[in-house]
Amino acid sequence: MKLTVDIEKRIGDFHLRSSFSTEGGRLALLGASGCGKTMTLKCIAGIERPDRGRITLGDRVLFDSEQRVNLPARKRQVGYLFQNYALFPNMTVRGNITCAAEDRAYAEQLMERFCLTEVAGQYPAELSGGQSQRTALARMLASKPEVILLDEPFSALDNYMRTRMEHEILDILEEFSGPSVLVTHDRNEAYRLADRIGVMDAGTVVEVQDRQDFFDAPQTVAAARLTGCKNISAIRRQADGSYFATDWGISLSLEEKEVSEEITHVGYRAHYFTFEETADFRGEVNVFSCRLRRVIEDTFSVVVCFTQEKNASESTDALLTWIVGKDAWDAVRGQVEAGSFTLRLHPDRLMLLKEKNSK
Repeated sequence: MKLTVDIEKRIGDFHLRSSFSTEGGRLALLGASGCGKTMTLKCIAGIERPDRGRITLGDRVLFDSEQRVNLPARKRQVGYLFQNYALFPNMTVRGNITCAAEDRAYAEQLMERFCLTEVAGQYPAELSGGQSQRTALARMLASKPEVILLDEPFSALDNYMRTRMEHEILDILEEFSGPSVLVTHDRNEAYRLADRIGVMDAGTVVEVQDRQDFFDAPQTVAAARLTGCKNISAIRRQADGSYFATDWGISLSLEEKEVSEEITHVGYRAHYFTFEETADFRGEVNVFSCRLRRVIEDTFSVVVCFTQEKNASESTDALLTWIVGKDAWDAVRGQVEAGSFTLRLHPDRLMLLKEKNSK
């Protein structure tokens, strides 16, 4: 079953332009807080009304501004797991689940599946965070939805409970035959739970890609940042055919890459830099001297913050990040902490990025 969304909605100065489709499978909408992810889910569920556009689920029209169709939420057959679970405080666990179910026997099966039978007579205020989420999941499934919407489903859980509930939700999504849409700002969560990932930036879905393609080759600056790329710079072409990363102050050779006119930036992952023992790199454009700014020790790695030695740019993107394993760090620590060192970046690992998608 295919879910298609093409809507617009204005709220004050904020303009939501959400357009995507997913046929079965698991789609994650990834973006920063306030970018429109939750509003998109609410429009699909019928909680919010778009200003214009169209939403279809299979052969059913859920919303169409031109045809003046706006199905009420109860008729959309959409299962929505709210960020705060939205359990009815005056109903017991059993009441919360059975109120959404036409099949009482199925509701009882769900309570047993989610280990809720023993707390079926308790009220939401008496439940733990995990029990509350399992109750909300059971209620969502009790209505036998055709599409599942998950709004930041783990934000209220600690790390231990988050891992346990992530496994439970993944089991549900793998069993579910219809489409599902997950909203998150956590790239790792999106990678683990989704087949495809859509990036939302300032109210707009700027790209949708298969999960692996999204992480290997993001197309836009916003997508690259959301995948965790820490080094991004604007570029300009030079007379000799090379490119200059204006934020980093570094000349780059992109001979093996096709650089279209839409490309405005490059990205480079922090763990791809190679340490060079010698500082003699005359004539090489992808090797450069670095000036150490800060060293931060992480659990299993070391984060080295640096700038190109002669870079005078005041851009926030002038500060680059190199992540090196602790064993490798021991071998180079003395030279790096002396203040000046040499790194090589590999042009085949540079990501060519657009400011925005051209769709």
